[in-house]
Amino acid sequence: MAKFSLVIATYNRAEQVLITLRSVARQQAEASLWECIVVDNNSSDHTAENIRAFIAEHPQLNIHYCLETKQGLSHARNAGIAHSSGEIVAFIDDDEHIVPGFIDAYLQLFDNYPDAMSAGGKIIAEYPTGRPQWMSKYAEEPIANPMDFGQAIKVFPKSRIPGGGNMAMRREVFDKIGVFDTALGRSGKKLTGGEESDLFERMARQGMTCYYVPAAVMYHIIPESKLNQDYFSRLAYNNGRGQWERAVLHHRRFGLFVKELCKWVATFLLCLTHRPIQSKYLLLLRKNISKGIIQAACEQN
Repeated sequence: MAKFSLVIATYNRAEQVLITLRSVARQQAEASLWECIVVDNNSSDHTAENIRAFIAEHPQLNIHYCLETKQGLSHARNAGIAHSSGEIVAFIDDDEHIVPGFIDAYLQLFDNYPDAMSAGGKIIAEYPTGRPQWMSKYAEEPIANPMDFGQAIKVFPKSRIPGGGNMAMRREVFDKIGVFDTALGRSGKKLTGGEESDLFERMARQGMTCYYVPAAVMYHIIPESKLNQDYFSRLAYNNGRGQWERAVLHHRRFGLFVKELCKWVATFLLCLTHRPIQSKYLLLLRKNISKGIIQAACEQN
């Protein structure tokens, strides 16, 4: 039985998932300590063939293919949890690559910090076609979710949670509070998220400590297709819908509207300190998040 389980959910990224798997195959951690569960979320391309071929080429590694036909990232991640055996379960996505010391960093963290119930690592955005001029650090967050809190292990900042593509939990977390809410999260081309935020909110309510692990570095590959106004607007809109869904689940609808109003004030102030093209995208971000919140609220009522 492996001590550490790495779950990768994938959907219609037959070539990209191989980049992710190659970085997994380069891990420095002793192979007997870990396993990798690759969950194919009902892909229609040749994802299954590529994964199976990769597994056959690396018989020395404990990598398994799993098919989850229920569409949605939460369904896929839950299937990975169910098929895994490690006392630590970590998650990465199929559009990234990890450093060779990734698994070792998490193993050492949970061994050395017995109060750690969850953890998240550093996230570095990688732009194969270049970082666009309109992108400020605030506009970058919903697209790439970069994360760097320095070089020291520490308790995660209260205002942040680990990125969904670089997070780990003790298995007992799922035993105590349940798994990912399948009513939340991405499904196919639907960009609504929030399943990680919901899970970490439930953990926080139980007083579970989360640590930042700087050596668990993940590079998030951002393709050119995600660097246009249409994608950015759709992402922000669905972000807003996801925020409303979580506000309903956790009974804080009024607080969400108050917080959004405060964020509008902050956005206008930020626009005074950014270039016009960056300010345009800051306003697009806020406008579409608010639109998503309001439309989701109207639909419910």
